[in-house]
Amino acid sequence: MDTLAYVLPLIWAAILAAGVTLYVILDGFGLGLGILFHFERREDQRDIIMNTIAPFWDGNQTWLVLGGGGLLAAFPKAYGLVMSGLYIPIIVMLLALVFRGVAFEFRWVAKPRQEFWDLAFSWGALVATFSQGVVLGGLLQGLSTQDGRFAGGTFDWLTPFSLFCGLSLIAGYALLGTTWLIYKTDGDLQDWARDAAKIALLAMLAAMAIVSLWTPYSVPRIAERWFAWPNFLIFAPVPLLSLYAAWRCWHGIENIGKDAEPFVAAVALFLLGFVGLLISNVPYLVPGALTVWEAAAAPSSQLFMLVGTLFMLPIILGYTVFVYWTFRGKVRAGEGYH
Repeated sequence: MDTLAYVLPLIWAAILAAGVTLYVILDGFGLGLGILFHFERREDQRDIIMNTIAPFWDGNQTWLVLGGGGLLAAFPKAYGLVMSGLYIPIIVMLLALVFRGVAFEFRWVAKPRQEFWDLAFSWGALVATFSQGVVLGGLLQGLSTQDGRFAGGTFDWLTPFSLFCGLSLIAGYALLGTTWLIYKTDGDLQDWARDAAKIALLAMLAAMAIVSLWTPYSVPRIAERWFAWPNFLIFAPVPLLSLYAAWRCWHGIENIGKDAEPFVAAVALFLLGFVGLLISNVPYLVPGALTVWEAAAAPSSQLFMLVGTLFMLPIILGYTVFVYWTFRGKVRAGEGYH
């Protein structure tokens, strides 16, 4: 393998990892706000909840497009394998995201008869989040392959583990949503978000603990990666830092005046969880089936696409930073993007 064929897949894997991470964090709190719609019934507070995310939600979808489009272009074998094995939850996720996205715009013009769009927003967010967790669980438990092609059944992804991952992600996104509200609101809504954030944090920690034990128990490759010596000592900082991030999140929730701390700590929890996934699965792009080099497109194709991507990424990042800076600060009743 020449140098270019070795390095380019690593570069593309890093780009996709960054894109997926940014999507999970940036759209995660948006989906979390939709999940919270199921529990916050006051119409004036629902308006504020939507206004906290209205300037950002559509731009956040850019990272999902980058992840999906980049996977198809740079790793077509992995794209084909993932779509074949997880087609149903992926399609359900995309349809749910469509309903949620339409609800953002139609809810305001439908007032005072916006009940349908409230349901589209809340259930779209809930179903999309659950589907994303199911996709993650399906990947972690492994896809049945033969000669690099999917050889399983239509519902192989439908297992207790993947369903539990779906529920776990609901708890995680709910934590991002509640801590975002603590950061962006004040008054009664912020007090409500603080109470809800405590429940979401405890649920997420329980889910992380169960998944962290369930995964190595069911996948020997992952168990060996984490618990073989000296890996156990080398990787020990990840769960320890996760506990510290959880403590900082709880501390920020409890202490009025530290409005940004809970959200930053929740993001740190997600980042540490992502680090754990990388440790468990590197160098696989499709866990247990295809490495980044086995799934890669031709070096000439990857190089061609990389030029355009490296040109566009700073523009997308700059736009993202600009929008979040422009709409910084608290959102109160009567204020909003619409």
